[in-house]
Amino acid sequence: MIFDAAAISLIIGIVVVIIVLSVFFTFVPVALWISAIAAGVRVSIFTLIGMRLRRVIPARVVNPLIKAHKAGLDVTINQLESHYLAGGNVDRVINALIAAQRANIELSFERCAAIDLAGRDVLEAVQMSVNPKVIETPFIAGVAINGIEVKAKARITVRANLDRLVGGAGEDTIIARVGEGIVSTIGSSESHSKVLENPDLISQTVLAKGLDSGTAFEILSIDIADVDVGKNIGAELQIEQAQADKNIAQAKAEERRAMAVAKEQEMVAKVQEMKAKVVEAEAEVPMAMAEALRSGNLGIMDYMNYKNIQADTSMRDSIAKVTNEKNDTPDK
Repeated sequence: MIFDAAAISLIIGIVVVIIVLSVFFTFVPVALWISAIAAGVRVSIFTLIGMRLRRVIPARVVNPLIKAHKAGLDVTINQLESHYLAGGNVDRVINALIAAQRANIELSFERCAAIDLAGRDVLEAVQMSVNPKVIETPFIAGVAINGIEVKAKARITVRANLDRLVGGAGEDTIIARVGEGIVSTIGSSESHSKVLENPDLISQTVLAKGLDSGTAFEILSIDIADVDVGKNIGAELQIEQAQADKNIAQAKAEERRAMAVAKEQEMVAKVQEMKAKVVEAEAEVPMAMAEALRSGNLGIMDYMNYKNIQADTSMRDSIAKVTNEKNDTPDK
């Protein structure tokens, strides 16, 4: 029974020691410390414990430090830890510094860290400084002076400018500026045939404008990859203008016709008004004659002469009407 209690106590002690050692080695990166010492990097074990307390993953700082030491870079663990705490990517910064050193590009740790914290891919920027990048624009349309549309596609060879990488404009600005230059060059050409004959005129004109100013790139060359003829914009505009003029003329003619119709109706109304006045005046004649007979101003013989004249006038009108109808009838 005594043996069993001692054995149990020993087992419990061993388990406790194992747990304590596991917690210790988990909290204290001893293996990482040994790797750093083996690589010739002097890192105190207390420094690694301090990283744990500062919530810094030691491997993300020590491993890049070992890589930098092997590459011969002069960086300290405090610089790497401060960059990590600022939210930067320590491993990418060290890779960029090594690539810059191998390519004989002067790049300090502070500059590289600033580029990384600005959100730029500093390793890609260094690689682009060594191996220029080709940016291809979409088809950009311009209209020559003769009204013919010309579409051009360009390939822009750029190299990253590390000095302007922080705060410099990106690829979209380069594409927009080159597109503006292409449109301006095509628009100043007298004929689309000149653009087709000398497409290099576009690249020469655009390059002379210094389009990489204020950008994170340096334009090395602009090559016209493809040129195509589009629509006859000038002719289409003239057709649309002619159609618009036609519509305006038709509208004005319709306005004049409507005014003429209104005027005609107005004259018809005036004629009817005058006829009504004539009828009204004729209605007063019998009344006036009756009054004249009553007052003695008109005798019976005068009235008979008046009736004879009326009958004679009516007969003459009838004869004239018959004669006119015979004259209007065509001969068979």
